[in-house]
Amino acid sequence: IIGPRASGGCRRVRGPELRELLDSKRDVLFDCDGVIWNGEAAVAGAPEAVRLLKQRGKRVFFVTNNCTRPRGNYAHKFSRLGFSDVSEEDIFSSAYCSAAYLRDVARLSGKVFAIGCQGVLQELRDAGVDVVAEDSAEGPDTSIYDCPLDPDVRAVLVGYDEKFNFMKLAKACCYLRDSECLFLATDPDPWHPLRGGRVTPGSGSLTAALETASSRKATVIGKPSRFMFECIASQFDLDPAQSLMVGDRLETDILFGANCGLCTVLTLTGVSTMEQAQEYKDSEAPEKKDFVPDYVVESIADFSEALEDE
Repeated sequence: IIGPRASGGCRRVRGPELRELLDSKRDVLFDCDGVIWNGEAAVAGAPEAVRLLKQRGKRVFFVTNNCTRPRGNYAHKFSRLGFSDVSEEDIFSSAYCSAAYLRDVARLSGKVFAIGCQGVLQELRDAGVDVVAEDSAEGPDTSIYDCPLDPDVRAVLVGYDEKFNFMKLAKACCYLRDSECLFLATDPDPWHPLRGGRVTPGSGSLTAALETASSRKATVIGKPSRFMFECIASQFDLDPAQSLMVGDRLETDILFGANCGLCTVLTLTGVSTMEQAQEYKDSEAPEKKDFVPDYVVESIADFSEALEDE
């Protein structure tokens, strides 16, 4: 197979050449949103692609910055959308990896103040990380002066939170006045696409607000950070040279692959376009080159066609 970036990257691949690429790798890492599914609908051909890869002895993992669900809920979604052979152990979300970081790397001895939805809170609890409980007595007129701060907080974690408000921002900022308090973010995604051309602010936008208020920078756990790959590798002994990263977002998925030394494939069923990838390729800025995928496919349905076309 022609090696990564043999022609400068960003090269369309399909058919026998794509099959040769897949045959050359042992492990395939997929992003979920925009690659495996869009909303509540599987991308056409995605269940078949995953099935065929596993039939050929490939180990398949799902690496998502979406922290809204615990892993068990993701496993149910895979099953509901027609993926018959995906287990909870195959799924690595930014919420799960954030909890693993606090438990195994930081070895947090106190509590975490978590800004996030149920996926973040559940993964923290499942990992045995003590989470500060929300104060049900707080109302719309509550001020930061009325809120007791938990003296046992040793970390602040920011994830996607549809109930993000000024009080959460103020509390987190107070905790981060202690320079020993860890400051983590599940992921840097600035926004997420919704149906009808609308978008919703992502974890990255909430983290940016707290970074401004606290004059501190968060440690990012999700893509493009290497930690998500290290989290999988610690459990499954992954070799970067034998691994392929497939994603739809250049600034997270493709950069993640580059940061971890993985061959990368951009699929055009999600956020980023071929034109954007080409712009990065043509850029004279060296730091932009890591946003350039090694290969491009229209959809992971191309994987199915390549693997079936023996």
